[in-house]
Amino acid sequence: MSSELADVGLIGLAVMGQNLILNMNDKGFKVCAYNRTTSKVDAFLANEAKGTNIIGAHSVEELCSKLKSPRRIILLVKAGQAVDDFISQLEPHLEKGDIVIDGGNSHYPDSIRRTKELEAKGLLFVGSGVSGGEEGARNGPSLMPGGSDAAWPHIKEIFQKTAAQAEGEPCCDWVGQTGSGHYVKMVHNGIEYGDMQLIAEAYDILKRGLGCDEKEIGDIFEKWNEGVLDSFLIQITRDILRFNDDDGKPMVSKILDAAGQKGTGKWTAIDALDYGMPVTLIGEAVFARCLSSLKEERVRASKLIQAPAREEFKGDKQQFIDDLEQALYASKIISYAQGFMLMREAAKVNNWKLNNSGIAAMWRGGCIIKSVFLSDITSAYRENPDLENLLLSPFFLKAIAKAQPGWRRVVAQSTLWGIPISAHTTALSFFDGYRTETLPANLIQAQRDYFGAHTFRVRPGMENERLQAGQDIHIKWTATSGNVSFCGHWDRLCRDKKLT
Repeated sequence: MSSELADVGLIGLAVMGQNLILNMNDKGFKVCAYNRTTSKVDAFLANEAKGTNIIGAHSVEELCSKLKSPRRIILLVKAGQAVDDFISQLEPHLEKGDIVIDGGNSHYPDSIRRTKELEAKGLLFVGSGVSGGEEGARNGPSLMPGGSDAAWPHIKEIFQKTAAQAEGEPCCDWVGQTGSGHYVKMVHNGIEYGDMQLIAEAYDILKRGLGCDEKEIGDIFEKWNEGVLDSFLIQITRDILRFNDDDGKPMVSKILDAAGQKGTGKWTAIDALDYGMPVTLIGEAVFARCLSSLKEERVRASKLIQAPAREEFKGDKQQFIDDLEQALYASKIISYAQGFMLMREAAKVNNWKLNNSGIAAMWRGGCIIKSVFLSDITSAYRENPDLENLLLSPFFLKAIAKAQPGWRRVVAQSTLWGIPISAHTTALSFFDGYRTETLPANLIQAQRDYFGAHTFRVRPGMENERLQAGQDIHIKWTATSGNVSFCGHWDRLCRDKKLT
């Protein structure tokens, strides 16, 4: 009887769910399909799944009865309440050690909560990022599972065989605890926002700055895709630029310049602010989409605000294109470095043990940001698992050094042209800030102490009798000298500043 039971169940028969089921079936796993609208189950079995080993269920109870122990049930339903509702329906039919897997785009705090709630009941929970869209689900997605550690041995074979394969390795590994899988997927999507914005800016520079048409830009992108920028997004951008409408005009030129968003990039930017991490490029990519949505207002502003005088580019065109390739590459390095900085901080706060080399490896194929570049990140973390920042690895130190001159020329020239390149600019600014020993934040601290008595600490080597090391110091800035207070003496501080 056990041989007739399914290896895994899946709830949710939209295209993603159907394709993932077919993918798992191809890899030799028996899948039981269920959908709240049970007519979809029958239609799926009669059409797409005809002739396969896939079976169906017409109720949650029937689904659970057709699964091997421990039961492994994947939810591919709308994030939010729908996930909790299905978990509630499943619970009465589950036994200790059974595994519920949320493969939707859930917000990671929900996955943290669900892991704790189900573990308290003797059940296991996995929140897994799934990237690659419909095609990835069918042919091999990037899978980012995290949650109850005890679940991994029971789902590892299914997940790693179903996932895309890159360089002989599965684009799937165990991420970490509680909500870490969905956190890594959130950061993946934020990086995706950054990559897309950087590519869009490069397109704009080539089109408006150098006067290239879409065909020529497509040819440039094809060449770039043979080098350090080899990636899925560069490849599809080449294809988009070469696609013409029936009248022979580029289709992309007819699309309204107002970008949409579903919120995962915003989640990443908000989380970066909450954790105090300078993930500036993803933030700028989100804001760039927001700015693009102000189409009517931008049209009015364009008629009233004078733009810089445009001069035809008189330099070496090919050299500038090569510079732009390096600027795009360097900015991508910054974006990924920032993303891993954010994940490192989240791991500290949430007590996760993240597998950084595994994360980079699982992004090498199957997902939207897949690229050759990610193999270099994987190597950097495998060589040094405790690497503080990607910018400090020997490989990326060398890459950034090579890219710097062209990167700066592109940012300077684009600024003179008046072409907005917020992602490239913030990447360079972050880089200059990160490599700078002394920043002007000392003045900000003095201002904060002046108007709000927020105190400051003395710079190492500048200590004296008045300014002691390790002390939170407040000064009455309107006095000529003296009047130093320490944080513990709030009564004196309040008298000095007349605070209430």
